[in-house]
Amino acid sequence: MSGDEILVGYDGSTDATLALDWALDEAQRGGRPVRLAYVFEWLTVAGWIGPGVAPGIWPDETARRQVEELVHKAAADAAAQRPGTTVHGEVYDGPPALVLQERSADAGLLVLGSRGHGGFAGLLAGSTAVAVTAHAHCPVVVVRAGQATGAGPVVVGVDGSESSRVALGFAVESAAQRRVPLRVVRAFAPPAGRWRPSDHDERATVAGERAAVEESLAPWRATFPDVDVDIEVAPGNPAAALVEASRGAQLVVVGSRGLGGLRGMLLGSVSQQLLQHSSCPVVVVRER
Repeated sequence: MSGDEILVGYDGSTDATLALDWALDEAQRGGRPVRLAYVFEWLTVAGWIGPGVAPGIWPDETARRQVEELVHKAAADAAAQRPGTTVHGEVYDGPPALVLQERSADAGLLVLGSRGHGGFAGLLAGSTAVAVTAHAHCPVVVVRAGQATGAGPVVVGVDGSESSRVALGFAVESAAQRRVPLRVVRAFAPPAGRWRPSDHDERATVAGERAAVEESLAPWRATFPDVDVDIEVAPGNPAAALVEASRGAQLVVVGSRGLGGLRGMLLGSVSQQLLQHSSCPVVVVRER
């Protein structure tokens, strides 16, 4: 597997097909190969659900062949629809979240649908997507049905953390490649109620936050001078601000954890909120 390769978690579900379409578009922009990964999990307690096998019936070699045929056909169809794009399909054994996490170490980007065949109707982002996003070794894109994917700026949330600085770099490069503007969002919690200092000057706070964002952006502006950048700094809830900014965007980028994250929490609350509620695909970037 190439380090520039786009890895797609694929199981034939609607969301997985949307993720594959997104990955193919991204591959064409950058001339990158795509690999479909179907993770075949042999359950030991409950019945297995998969293509061609009724729920509750143990899978056998016939079921595995059906899975391989599904993946290889999807890869062949994708390659035929996108001439010039290299597409491979592979079937792996093991727990999906763990296998995708391991495979991400050799990929440049991992793309997932928010829910696969094992998802629950009321859960907007499935457990596999959340777990892989928290632990993957490369940036993870989560695509959900009904999201906008083809227009608008790239949005990135920043808070001064190392994680958000890595996300900023990814977002600038994405905006340059897509030839669209970049919208940088910095929302911060103002002093609350009666604890607000008597000398608190909100305008000065906003100005200071903006200056910090400009400082982080300076090297990227020099590298990508053609990218138009809009900076939005305001007091407020970061997750709510980014969910709002995702409306009309084609991509929103965040770090896995910001300054407010707890050391033991690998995926921060802002990232989790975006996975559930963003109006466009979400990229979660972790430091390798």
